[in-house]
Amino acid sequence: MNRVNYDREMVRILGENAGASLLLHSCCAPCSTYCLEEVRAMKTTVFYYNPNLDSEEEYLRRKAEEERYLRETGLADFLEVGYAAEDYRHAISGLEREREGGARCTVCFALRLARTAREAKVRGYDFFATTLTVSPLKDAARINALGFRYAEEFGVRYLPSDFKKRGGYLRSVQLSAQHGLYRQNYCGCIFSKR
Repeated sequence: MNRVNYDREMVRILGENAGASLLLHSCCAPCSTYCLEEVRAMKTTVFYYNPNLDSEEEYLRRKAEEERYLRETGLADFLEVGYAAEDYRHAISGLEREREGGARCTVCFALRLARTAREAKVRGYDFFATTLTVSPLKDAARINALGFRYAEEFGVRYLPSDFKKRGGYLRSVQLSAQHGLYRQNYCGCIFSKR
């Protein structure tokens, strides 16, 4: 099987598209730190859409940290569409007993990537992407396959990534500490919290 090097592909696309607009889905400020450094050649807007979070309180806490980080660094603009827990509950209905990292997570990734692609198309962005691949616990191949699927469906280019490569995850930990960011110890949904 020929494995795709998503990190190398991202670097190539960034080099060929400096100045293009990017809608970058972000799950939280700590994950966006390194990712924003990597995509700085593009005019980036962070898209905060996370209906999977287990409570509105957690949603607002992570949102506030994302906004603070962006104000402090000026690395990107910010866009959100509000806490929509019903989107997540509806999408994962019947998958509540799935193991962590399984089908329920795939549906969650798909939900957030589809919405990001749709928003990118409607708002006229050149590309969309996600910070989800920075986590060593997330499958970059699965996430990128979904990204390409929604790129085709919505007619907007997808920026592939594997942000954990080249020390990306460790750099995100360092940047989070440097900026004093709230760094949660679970992905966000009630299942990962357990």
